[in-house]
Amino acid sequence: MSSPTKKRKLNADSKNGKPQSKGLEYFFSRQKSKDTPAQSLPDQDAALDAELTDEQLARKLQDEWDKEAAAVGLGGSQSVQNDEPSKESAISTQPEQLTLPINAAPPASQEDAKKDGTLKLEASGMAEDTITTSIPLDESPLIFEPRKYVELLKQHWKKEGGDASYALLTTCFVLVSGTTSRIKIVDTLVNCLRILIEGDPDSLLPAVWLATNSISPSYISMELGLGGSAISKALKNVCGLDSRSLRAIFNKHGDAGDVAYEAKKKQSFTLRKPKPLTIKGVYQSLVKIASTQGQGSAEVKQRIVDRLLQDARGGEESRFIVRTLCQHLRIGAVKTTMLIALSRAFTLSKPVNGDFATQDISRLQKLRKEELAEVWSKGEEIVKACFARRPNYNDLLPALLNIGVCEELLLRCGLSLHIPLRPMLGSITRDLSEMLTKLQGRDFTCEYKYDGQRAQVHCDENGKVSIFSRHLELMTDKYPDLVALVPTIRGDGVNSFIMEGEVVAVDQTTGDLKNFQTLTNRARKDVDIGSITINVCLFSFDLMFLNGQPLLDRPFRERRELLRSLFTEIPNRFTWVKSLDATSNESETVLDFFKSATENKCEGIMVKILDNLVDIPYTDDEEPKLAEDVKLSTPKSKSKAKAKPTSKDGGEEGKPKSRRKALLATYEPDKRLDSWLKVKKDYNSSFDTLDMIPVAGWHGMGRKSKWWSPILLAVRNDETGALEAVCKCISGFTDTFYKANKEFYDDGKESGEPKNTRAQQPGFIEYSGPMPDVWFEPQEVWEMAFADITLSPTYTAAIGLVSDERGLSLRFPRFLKKRDDKSMDEASTTHFLAGLYRKQENVAVTNNATAEVLDEEDD
Repeated sequence: MSSPTKKRKLNADSKNGKPQSKGLEYFFSRQKSKDTPAQSLPDQDAALDAELTDEQLARKLQDEWDKEAAAVGLGGSQSVQNDEPSKESAISTQPEQLTLPINAAPPASQEDAKKDGTLKLEASGMAEDTITTSIPLDESPLIFEPRKYVELLKQHWKKEGGDASYALLTTCFVLVSGTTSRIKIVDTLVNCLRILIEGDPDSLLPAVWLATNSISPSYISMELGLGGSAISKALKNVCGLDSRSLRAIFNKHGDAGDVAYEAKKKQSFTLRKPKPLTIKGVYQSLVKIASTQGQGSAEVKQRIVDRLLQDARGGEESRFIVRTLCQHLRIGAVKTTMLIALSRAFTLSKPVNGDFATQDISRLQKLRKEELAEVWSKGEEIVKACFARRPNYNDLLPALLNIGVCEELLLRCGLSLHIPLRPMLGSITRDLSEMLTKLQGRDFTCEYKYDGQRAQVHCDENGKVSIFSRHLELMTDKYPDLVALVPTIRGDGVNSFIMEGEVVAVDQTTGDLKNFQTLTNRARKDVDIGSITINVCLFSFDLMFLNGQPLLDRPFRERRELLRSLFTEIPNRFTWVKSLDATSNESETVLDFFKSATENKCEGIMVKILDNLVDIPYTDDEEPKLAEDVKLSTPKSKSKAKAKPTSKDGGEEGKPKSRRKALLATYEPDKRLDSWLKVKKDYNSSFDTLDMIPVAGWHGMGRKSKWWSPILLAVRNDETGALEAVCKCISGFTDTFYKANKEFYDDGKESGEPKNTRAQQPGFIEYSGPMPDVWFEPQEVWEMAFADITLSPTYTAAIGLVSDERGLSLRFPRFLKKRDDKSMDEASTTHFLAGLYRKQENVAVTNNATAEVLDEEDD
């Protein structure tokens, strides 16, 4: 209904002799009367005076749209980024909007519509894009020919404005999400990218951002800031559903994208002609959502979300639009997969005006599998190395479109100040003996692995400082004290640099280290340097860039020497990590160093090779791999037990005959290699574990949606008999375990027969956090490892034993095994948990006191 203000204005205009325009409320004024007789459609000249039924008005508009579509060829495409909604859009979002159910086909006659009781209309924008969906994107790239489809697609896109349609990307997403084969996933992405490279290069960059489920690099903060309520409201507005219907669909499917797919099938007809989505348009909409701030931003964001869902054609576009808005795309295209797809796409295709060379596909088709893999790998390594040094598709894609995949790409996408490189990672070893075995014959250094936050520090010649986290998030505002400190640590001749270290909370008077929990209590944004109460120290351990020159190819011994000789140490504010140089023959010395690290509240030690010795072979069972490459090889691991075909000479067929590469001491961005090894105290079997009782679980996300993950664990209060929740755990479980656990703790929603579960929280379980999806019938005991015991504002286990206000929780809990030999009565108690916490704190205090005594003796 119209507002009082609007009514007053309409009345005033009428009195002044102005013609009174009739809004939708005029046509809907008789909807409440069930006996209003239907009238035939009037002429356009008499439309203002006629009272139309819903059906008549909708048919009139549909006829106008059909005539317009026939005249202009389905109409032009407009951007969804208008600052102000069009009149049609404003109509479609009004509460009085006309909603009529749509079926797949129009009725044969007016009589059929009357018999059915509904108006069977279909808007052209709601239909699936059959031209795009018919393209076999999942073919092998060596068979797929983009030219066969590019011209047809260009003609199709021209009718919609000329830009590549979002339907192409949706088709790719459907095929990718429908397979678990990594080969198929890569092939489908390659073919989709090749069509864009040859058909619409301007849409390539937005397509890559959308396919990687992001809109900007990690170090540029652009958050959509959308809550679930915005998406739910959009689905209700666009699809004509009420809250109960939407909740029923969500309870059945559990995924927001699947809910949108089902809701779109119940789509109601709206009084706005849909405009087909384009890849560029969708990306621009997301950027506008992220950049909209201030008063009224919620309404602007809601309008954009509504518009995207209104324009989505069919269920699949709606599914992936919503998943994109939720930032949970679920197509399995991780970062490395996209980089592989890009390298292969540019190896085979180039833009129309591109002047770089591509591979001859007919030649590639004749190569053996091993030879083809070598061709692919060369390009993949270049693209991966570029992205590791400059992780921004805004830099990588223009260079690829200009020069393709070649060595020059490494120069164009090299290290740059204030753009973080992806950090090098260390491989995990379970104990010291495994580490010493791997590094036989090598000189290495052991470093304290401090319990802090890894930081990458950039400083240019003007003293501008940027600080990035391990995940490349900008956290300069979090550490204004470090920003002020960093320019002062430069020695003579140092202008600019990139160094890496660990930011640790410390007592700057005594130098005592504090745990990570203390560091997390520090504010994250807009920290005022005068209000800082938690002081930090930067423990530096590597130098990657100096005075405009990258140092990645230098051995670690040289990089460390430059770091310690060219920078000025400031006690308890900036220093080096504590280290010990050793060899595999000095096991006792290494063990003592490891113990001292754990006693000083460190997580363990990092072990790094010092020099490049190419004549010493690598002694591990497998060659080092990229962290993401391990994911790509997962499906093949299922067939390990099968017999491998052999060649005539008795060797394994297809296995490359190459000598194992020696480990190097260079800095390898974004790689997890055995030239860096970490030995953490929670991985060492000599440390304490807890026997805990699983009491509840939540539905997992993604592929774990059918299992319980995370799982809530508790210890026993032997005085009251209650079970007190301590932590949630998601680590240490295998897929086989998850399946067995789901069968054991069955909520009955699928089987119809609940087993070992409860609908409500038992009175003897003490937990006040977010409610789990299912409560277990407590009966099992699991052995759990952990890194530290911390005071918790959420969990109340052992409250009163250590602190009167806070309970205890575990940091980095990890499942080890089920204790079938123990009953619940033998599970760990709150007193035992509190005892471990005191032991942990006392060891640190004792060690610090010993260190102070030794320092005094040295003085």
